[in-house]
Amino acid sequence: MNFQQLRSVREAVRRGFNLTEVAATLYTSQPGVSRQIRELEEELGVEIFVRAGKRLTGLTPPGETMLPIVERLLLEAENLRRAGDEFTAAERGGLVVAATHSQARYALPQVVRDFRQHYPQVSLHLRQGSPRQVAEMLLSGEADIGVATEALAGYERLVTLPCYRWSHSIVVPPGHALLQGGGPVTLQALARHPIITYDTGYTGRAHIDEAFARAGLAPDIVLTAMDADVIKTYVELGMGVGIVASIALDAERDRHLHALDARHLFAVNLTRLGLRRGGWLRGYAYRFIETFVPTLTREAVQQALQMPHPAAQDEQLAA
Repeated sequence: MNFQQLRSVREAVRRGFNLTEVAATLYTSQPGVSRQIRELEEELGVEIFVRAGKRLTGLTPPGETMLPIVERLLLEAENLRRAGDEFTAAERGGLVVAATHSQARYALPQVVRDFRQHYPQVSLHLRQGSPRQVAEMLLSGEADIGVATEALAGYERLVTLPCYRWSHSIVVPPGHALLQGGGPVTLQALARHPIITYDTGYTGRAHIDEAFARAGLAPDIVLTAMDADVIKTYVELGMGVGIVASIALDAERDRHLHALDARHLFAVNLTRLGLRRGGWLRGYAYRFIETFVPTLTREAVQQALQMPHPAAQDEQLAA
């Protein structure tokens, strides 16, 4: 048994049983992948994959049982390498942070700047995606740290830690009708205008939809985007009323817009930091986390990594 055999099994599942893609990922040939898998099956005495001719089409029941073990073995091998690097090159290496656009654009810039000043020899890679994509990058090992909304908490194989809470704001151009009322904006008043906001799955969009649904309203959402700056651009053009994360507002850059508080309309959002359960973090990764959320010290994060339940993590960190 060898690690190349285990990698072939893992990548076959990740690549939808497409051995051509597996071979490209592992920098080998398709016959080489098939041979590695077959040799492992022969050694174990069971078939891991269901086959249709020469094609793999799924996992057998033994394969379903063995896949988590394969994943764990490969994770521990990676942990072993990182543990060695921690002693031989403590301030050199790489760190991959996956984040949603809003977090990358508005919450992380100062953290990244400070981290680079402390660890100039660490190659820092920032990757963006939806909360689901952030979770997938963590689970696949493509990212070390993930930053997204509470959607990360839905993955059992991730440890998620609360970072900070934030709310939405309404943005309108000068002279807009919503500025004339004098009191807090209501959902009913908001629903009378075309709305520009985030794509489904991004930056608290679920809370926006839930609020309108509870009120029995069907808002006219005329445009969606991943980027608050895009949303604000089209609001400036008079295309509609914007709903953006409050952290995306800047008094200087947005001086041509007026912001209205919407925290009474939509549920408060929680940004979470996600880590792969069982993964080994380099010392500089803990430093990045603590720079972002000072309460998430190395000791607090390590303790959370040992907890079986996300709810237990939140209770401990809130204590």
